[in-house]
Amino acid sequence: MTRNVVRLAALAGGGALLAAALTVSGSAATKAGPLKIGISLSLSGDFSDSGKAAQRGYKLWANVVNAKGGVLGRKVQLIVQDDTSSPTQAATNYQNFITKDKVDLVFGPFSTLLSAPSAAVANRYGYAFIEPAGGGPAVFKEKLHNVFFTQPAPVLQSADVFAKFLLSLPKSQRPKTAAYPSLDDPFASPIADRVRSLLEKAGVKTTYKTIYPSETTDMGPIIQKVAAGHPDAVIGGTQNNDAFAQVKAMVQQKFSPKFVFLTNGPNDPAEFPSKVGAKNVNGIFATGDWFPEAKSPGNAAFVAAYHKAYGAGAIDPTSAEAYAAGQVVQDVAAKTHSVDNKKVIATLHTGSWPTVEGVLRWNSIGEPQGSDLLVEWINGKLYPVYPSNVALHKPVVPKPAWGG
Repeated sequence: MTRNVVRLAALAGGGALLAAALTVSGSAATKAGPLKIGISLSLSGDFSDSGKAAQRGYKLWANVVNAKGGVLGRKVQLIVQDDTSSPTQAATNYQNFITKDKVDLVFGPFSTLLSAPSAAVANRYGYAFIEPAGGGPAVFKEKLHNVFFTQPAPVLQSADVFAKFLLSLPKSQRPKTAAYPSLDDPFASPIADRVRSLLEKAGVKTTYKTIYPSETTDMGPIIQKVAAGHPDAVIGGTQNNDAFAQVKAMVQQKFSPKFVFLTNGPNDPAEFPSKVGAKNVNGIFATGDWFPEAKSPGNAAFVAAYHKAYGAGAIDPTSAEAYAAGQVVQDVAAKTHSVDNKKVIATLHTGSWPTVEGVLRWNSIGEPQGSDLLVEWINGKLYPVYPSNVALHKPVVPKPAWGG
């Protein structure tokens, strides 16, 4: 689906909805009963793994805060609807949350593709849109003042840290050439394009670049074209499934570049090893906004509560991002003694807000003002490796051979 189609779907019936919006109150300050929060999530479809991870984070926050009496004395009630990974369905869900379910607040879905049209619906009705996983350019280009992205940096800048890392290496270790195979996705391809621009300015030659359709499942032909140029680095703008497919194709073709960076996929410690083979993860880079050992506000308690609720396995960062959205509501309600949407929006544009994702602050259109971390798989475990002040392991370069 093209970006224009997504936008038209979100704005369909806009004239009629605008009139209805004027009669919908975003205020919950004087209400009794549960605090209702509407959330559209991809519980099926392409984004279902991440959608379910977000659901775990949201539910955990609600359970933790309810055990302490709720928000302003009101128990949190999450109203979740499956959007089937469809932007049109996500926008419809938010319209229904606000006009039919009369929710007090809404939280965002997973992905830029779904968050952009959903934020527009929430804005039309004067609702704050605190969202954990939609930080691509399409979300911010509309310059909506109700958006608050609960990660440290906008998606477009998220891989700047990888470019900075490469250029910090001694010249003898830096890549001289790079290839950029990217998914046709508003989250993925703009990140790879930005890294390419940064590296080309620094003299790194591009050997190959392409944007492949979202329905591409066989990455073999694309990786064959990548490998033909013998690049030192492969930098892919990916979501989960195509990231897994890229790595498997490189392994199958015995093409092992010195550097592999993928925007999404390797940063999922719960899924990545099982999808590409546990012996094929080492040396692969991605960016991360959260890790279990972080000293961010409330993180140790979050990790402990997560393991108690869901078991001792790895934690998908999307769960932390969703939990952070709840923390933001908790903090702003404590500060203002209200969950009135107009007041929430105005207040969140001031000051800094402590969360498991770090201390967040936003500009006028909801872009966070921090930076992400560079993470790398080392000895079968994902570590923050750059910048050095947050690193838990020294970076390993070049990438070990597959199976090493």
